[in-house]
Amino acid sequence: MKVYQNVLEMIGNTPMVKVSTIDTGPCELYLKMELMNPGGSIKDRIAVSMIEAAEREGKLKPGMTIIEATAGNTGLGLALVAASKGYPLKIVMPDKMSSEKVNNLRAMGAEVVQTRSDVQKGHPEYYQDMAARLAQEHGYFYVNQFANPANVAAHYNTTGPEIWEQMEGKLDAFVCGVGSGGTLSGIGRFLREKNSDVDLVLADPEGSILEPLVNRNETVDAGSWLVEGIGEDFIPDICEIDLASSAYAISDKEAFATARELLVKEGVMVGSSSGTLIAAALRYCREQTTPKRVVTLACDTGNRYLSKLYNDEWMNERGLLEK
Repeated sequence: MKVYQNVLEMIGNTPMVKVSTIDTGPCELYLKMELMNPGGSIKDRIAVSMIEAAEREGKLKPGMTIIEATAGNTGLGLALVAASKGYPLKIVMPDKMSSEKVNNLRAMGAEVVQTRSDVQKGHPEYYQDMAARLAQEHGYFYVNQFANPANVAAHYNTTGPEIWEQMEGKLDAFVCGVGSGGTLSGIGRFLREKNSDVDLVLADPEGSILEPLVNRNETVDAGSWLVEGIGEDFIPDICEIDLASSAYAISDKEAFATARELLVKEGVMVGSSSGTLIAAALRYCREQTTPKRVVTLACDTGNRYLSKLYNDEWMNERGLLEK
């Protein structure tokens, strides 16, 4: 087994595990275990990619402060990179995110600015607009994962090829969500280049604008949802939404129930966005009439949701526990 020289070398090459106990219909469902990255999520990949690209391009110089707008996991990935490379880090995140993420970021040395989650793009307190404004006012380097091509490149160059190799090229469908759009665009483009018939299935929280757009070409106003990290009220610049061949709208209740079932039946503890992805993947699998090999992502560790998703009291207060 390899000895790593630093924690950043441990990012990527995550295992793939087959869902063996939950009913997957006629299909085989596999989880790409991104929660096993050192920062606990798939976002470690893009953090390294975006920071190293900025250094190469001269946009990020020694001593500069990095700032990013994030639901938390990109921030945690950036905290790993910033600590390793000696950059100060500021994170702007909506106030609906779990206390575990906030505390984890602060423990890693990041300054956390929490802002309103009940406003949309264009409002001065919208988390992305706030991060961009602070960067401009103070000369920080704004990572901007939502428009950063190095986000897509991370998945095109690493996650996509890993999935293809682990599945030995035998893959019928890939299920993912859209937060920044990097996984759909990067993994999706890579897989379609390998096999143009691969189904790319979008898992979207109820309330997001993306499922109606993909399935019915319908433009709707964004609602609200409790799942963290995926679903959007706009289409990010780097998101190639046309790659998605179909989409499922998944309620918070179904997403959380699926995540909790996965832990009990498969021993895998995932976060709320993974619950959405796996719920959509299970729906897709059970609808098939012929056997298919399907992959989705275990995006991040469920340890970041002990106060919410895995807290019976919190779940019960919101009517999310199964009766």
